[in-house]
Amino acid sequence: QVRLVESGGGSVQPGGSLTLACVVSGRTFSTAAVGWFRQDPGKEREFVAASTWSGAGRRYGDSVKGRFTISTVNAMNTLYLQMNNLKPDDTAVYYCAAAKTPAAVATAPAHWGQGTQVTVSS
Repeated sequence: QVRLVESGGGSVQPGGSLTLACVVSGRTFSTAAVGWFRQDPGKEREFVAASTWSGAGRRYGDSVKGRFTISTVNAMNTLYLQMNNLKPDDTAVYYCAAAKTPAAVATAPAHWGQGTQVTVSS
């Protein structure tokens, strides 16, 4: 059974940095690519980043390009989201996700984590 568990959320001031982690267990062909989404109450879920486990096919949502970086440690079944220059608009619950390809992660993930809260406020 595929399971995704996020960690690393918290509160940070504007301009600060935070790193999220997600451990994926029960990996199969359906988890060949991984990524991140976010959702703030009252808003639609927003794609953040995606990549294969080898780092190929990286893609980012327009609102985070140049500030966020997705990375993976294949041997540890863990993906990360390094978030820099955080803004209040980045406040949301962040979810990790998995699918067969980065494009599939961005449009229709097959698996989801439970989410971790990130709050950016002064």
